[in-house]
Amino acid sequence: MKNLIKTIQNAAFQQGLWQRGSKIVLGVSGGPDSVCMLDIMAKIAPKYDLQLIIAHINYGLRGKDSDKDEEFVRKLAGKYGIQIFTLILPHPPAKPHPALRATLSLKKERKIRKIHSENELRNIRYEFFEKVRKQNKLDLIAVAHNADDQVETFLMRLIRGAGLQGLSGMKYKNEKIIRPLLGISRKEILGYLDKTNRTYRADRTNAENLFLRNKIRNKLIPYLKKNFNPGIKKTILDSAVSIADDYSLLSDIAEKEAEKMKNLSVKKLLNLHPSLQKMALLNFIFKIKGNLKDIESAHVEEILKAVKSTKSKNQIVIFKGLKLTRKGDKIIISHNL
Repeated sequence: MKNLIKTIQNAAFQQGLWQRGSKIVLGVSGGPDSVCMLDIMAKIAPKYDLQLIIAHINYGLRGKDSDKDEEFVRKLAGKYGIQIFTLILPHPPAKPHPALRATLSLKKERKIRKIHSENELRNIRYEFFEKVRKQNKLDLIAVAHNADDQVETFLMRLIRGAGLQGLSGMKYKNEKIIRPLLGISRKEILGYLDKTNRTYRADRTNAENLFLRNKIRNKLIPYLKKNFNPGIKKTILDSAVSIADDYSLLSDIAEKEAEKMKNLSVKKLLNLHPSLQKMALLNFIFKIKGNLKDIESAHVEEILKAVKSTKSKNQIVIFKGLKLTRKGDKIIISHNL
């Protein structure tokens, strides 16, 4: 038990996850991972003078079980003496995402039958956590992704055709998001909960193969372990670290090349290595958009196709609220108003 806590503290120090006095939102679902994170963060909070708040989402996807999850997390918050904010999704789900609101009242039984996509659920989750963070003037958002989640994420992205950035895996810290358990396996987490007699809520849908992540967890990884490599999880984790290092180096080089260009030109862009061409484009897109959310490799490929076009007329590519125009040697990226 002490070893696990020490491991997380060491990772927090090495990765710079928080500072003394940091104010942190803890995303707690009631499952084993988030219950483990809550217990450990509550134990080490006095040492680092951390201030903690819990955020919980009742998606309503499992009827009474979702309400029991919510009630369980509320009781945990009371046990630890930590304030809790809860988002309860309405029925039917609004489009676009419903206005996020924090509430401390337990709602009556709801049955929301619509199955959201994984990305939609993720967006709802992080939008709510960020709202809680901002409204309470906090510094960070802690989520309970573990090493097994990292493996599953790697395989998901590989199957969907990710490049180096995607295959780099999740980071311990990504802007305001921190992942204290990222180096800890699911087996270690369950062992910790067993030794400390901590109860948690088991989500029976994890055994169902509704989403790609579940299929990877329940079918693909066991198949790979049995038929190809018993140590497949460690192999993938090591690969993700290696790829992340390579991506970081290429990204730094691409950023320097983009700075040299100041303005995008066909000649200067195409003089770069193909890998650096893509990263340089992403650099310029980031400067205009402020982020790279929803920018996929297909968009970059479409842009490069327009850049390399030998047609004399101007080339225009419209994507994700942006507009790229190529006029001769000049490339202009702007908002598509």
